[in-house]
Amino acid sequence: MRIAKVEPIILSHKLEESFYFSQWEYSERKICIVKITTEDGLVGWGEGYGPAEVLASGIKFLSQFIIGGSVLNNEGLWQLMHRRSIDYARRGILVASLSAIDLALWDLKGKILDQPISVLLGGRKREQIQAYATGMYFSNSENLGDKLAEEAVMYKEQGFTAMKMKVGHTVKEDIEFVGKVRKAIGDDVELMVDSNHAYSLTEAVKLSRNIEEYDISWFEEPVSPEGYDAYRELRSKTTIPIAGGECEYLRDGFFHLLQNKSVDIIQPDICACGGITEVKKIISMAQTFGIDYVPHCWGTGIALSAAMQVLCNYDIMPGRMFEANALMELDCTENGLRQKLTTPVVQAVDGMVDVPDNPGLGIEVDEDVVNFYAVKS
Repeated sequence: MRIAKVEPIILSHKLEESFYFSQWEYSERKICIVKITTEDGLVGWGEGYGPAEVLASGIKFLSQFIIGGSVLNNEGLWQLMHRRSIDYARRGILVASLSAIDLALWDLKGKILDQPISVLLGGRKREQIQAYATGMYFSNSENLGDKLAEEAVMYKEQGFTAMKMKVGHTVKEDIEFVGKVRKAIGDDVELMVDSNHAYSLTEAVKLSRNIEEYDISWFEEPVSPEGYDAYRELRSKTTIPIAGGECEYLRDGFFHLLQNKSVDIIQPDICACGGITEVKKIISMAQTFGIDYVPHCWGTGIALSAAMQVLCNYDIMPGRMFEANALMELDCTENGLRQKLTTPVVQAVDGMVDVPDNPGLGIEVDEDVVNFYAVKS
């Protein structure tokens, strides 16, 4: 089947209550998805991670190189788009635009061959994946630490056995907030922290040493994503595992993280790092360095389903009879796009999510919802 049409679509959902993290405030969720239609009328869906309007422009630029191409030649189309953009886009928004297209091509390929993507990647290793709740963002409220602790307890009551909170407010306040959350949820729940590269190396070391007593499972994006040496030095100065990579692109970018021994856990976003085609290679490379993989995922059911299909196929190395489960991020903050756009809705029961086994991504996109949230040009 050949590609007839590539349509980037920007969706926007105004939040009832804005929230912020270490870098800026969100008052809406705005996401760019892509719809690819074949000459026979079959439709595949993808999603990019980044500024929606810029992603849409990137998708429009790249689409000229794949119109008329065969869906089953998806890796060849990936190479063509990469070659036509590498001179000015070895990382960044055009790679994320390519990623969105790649997801849609894999969705179509699965539908054509009547198989879920996980099977096409080599087989389904698990039918459920452990999810950790992402939340506990900052808000303009009194007693912020108490509010974060209350939210954490809510996730525990919902059955989550792992969760991630934001840090990056100030080192002093972060120490207080992490302590309150740990006390509220007890010792039987995994707790991770994410500063979204808010800190200098000195600040990150200070924070790490002061929260080590709270049994933190990882410290995510502690310093600038450009600071490979700072990442490595921080690893040597704390017992907390260091995670990063959501701002990294392609195998070459992740090779820098791995070669510099910067992280214990890589977190490529499939909707930005090069898509399913590239993340499979990134994971294999990381495994040769003995580094774990937990994808960053902060979008709609399209992005979540892509992560689940990859994790369903993921080999946890080195392997053992009673191995740990694969782990994925599940954003639990307000997002009408995530809750309404796709079926089945991705939700955790007792901290576990079921991997769809329908063809392609395994989901259906509601085009009435697409039209409702679409930003009119």
